[in-house]
Amino acid sequence: MATVQEHYQNLLAQHYTWMLGDLAARSEAARQFFAAHHLHGPGRAVDLGAGSGLHTAALLQQGYQVLAIDTSAPLLAELMGRTQGQPVSAICADLLLFRQHCPEPPNVVVCMGDTLSHLSTPEQVQQLAAEAYLALPQGGALVLGFRDLSRELVGPDRIVPVRATADRIMTCFLEYLPSRVLVHDMVYSRTEPNQAWALQKSCYFKLRLSAEQVVQWLSEAGLQVRHAATQAGLVEILAVKG
Repeated sequence: MATVQEHYQNLLAQHYTWMLGDLAARSEAARQFFAAHHLHGPGRAVDLGAGSGLHTAALLQQGYQVLAIDTSAPLLAELMGRTQGQPVSAICADLLLFRQHCPEPPNVVVCMGDTLSHLSTPEQVQQLAAEAYLALPQGGALVLGFRDLSRELVGPDRIVPVRATADRIMTCFLEYLPSRVLVHDMVYSRTEPNQAWALQKSCYFKLRLSAEQVVQWLSEAGLQVRHAATQAGLVEILAVKG
């Protein structure tokens, strides 16, 4: 069984940006979300689980200086290549230790793109909420995004197509356990049209988080939830330090 870090190192990192599809369009959607909730610079932002920079790009467009943190060095290298000349720095580190890398309080902490469900236990989600509370100044915001896996899919619905192009096909299979989901990722790829397909596969755990659970944990940490919504199975939560 691969850890999250091993899964990204051995499989997902090399396909991650491709998997996202139209990165510019998705980054613009994130920017519009930040703008709609009056999140804009000048100021400092921390992007937890930044990956190849989808939300970092949106935060930069909103006028923030961004600290991007992830456990995948290849994805952070891709992020830095994409944001050359802009006020962004990247650190390969444990997300729960992000305060160690913040010499000044950030105005906003973002943990989106389903990063939250990559934590090992529900207690680590609560720890992240507590760390965000300690890091933020009064009025500072925590923005979370994750997939709601609390409802168990059955039968063929557990087979989820991710993306398919002429030379690459990605599918995942979900195996439900009481508090976690075992995610099996499978990527078929080829470099020439007539070439045989090569299969890469790996599996790792994600937490089964619900919006209600996370809202409760944020409130217990002292944060005030201003927005919580679920669209197409994706949860968005905005909480503020009052």
